[in-house]
Amino acid sequence: MIIAAAGRRIDAADAAQPRFPLRNVGIVRARVRAMLQKLGASRLVSSAACGADLIALAEAGSLGLRRKVILPFDREYFRKTSVADRPGDWGGLYDQIVEQVQKAGELVIVPEALDERAYSAANRRILDEAISLGQQCHEPVTAMSIWDGVSRGDDDLTAAFAVEARNRGLPVVEVRTDRPDTVKE
Repeated sequence: MIIAAAGRRIDAADAAQPRFPLRNVGIVRARVRAMLQKLGASRLVSSAACGADLIALAEAGSLGLRRKVILPFDREYFRKTSVADRPGDWGGLYDQIVEQVQKAGELVIVPEALDERAYSAANRRILDEAISLGQQCHEPVTAMSIWDGVSRGDDDLTAAFAVEARNRGLPVVEVRTDRPDTVKE
């Protein structure tokens, strides 16, 4: 099974609405691992932002799955704007994972403008790559949305990822980030 994953970043320190509080990292890590195992995942395609992406990539790596990382910007700019700008020590994990996938030839940088459109383009590319891998490997593809289950509105990239996956005919499983007792399939 090929997994295309996207999800919430860790909440900013001053977040008014908790969506993925830092205190939930351990339970989300366990949920992601359990979901990857339950689905019989062989590969994971994701970006590498702090929170859901890096957790999924780390768990996939610990399970021995092949990983492909899609970045909307060059490594350093993405690290500055999507990894090191939130609570928690995500920089080292990001550097380690990106180095590993780059050495394996599995790092893709999507050429886009340096604005919000780049993130949408990266999410579409995650789905494109997962579907392509599924066809090449003759394996099914599932999208995994790691989030709180509530859209922030038209600019919610995680919600848009799940909608796009469904529009492409992919099943979508959810791993919740907001409450310690919630997992939805």
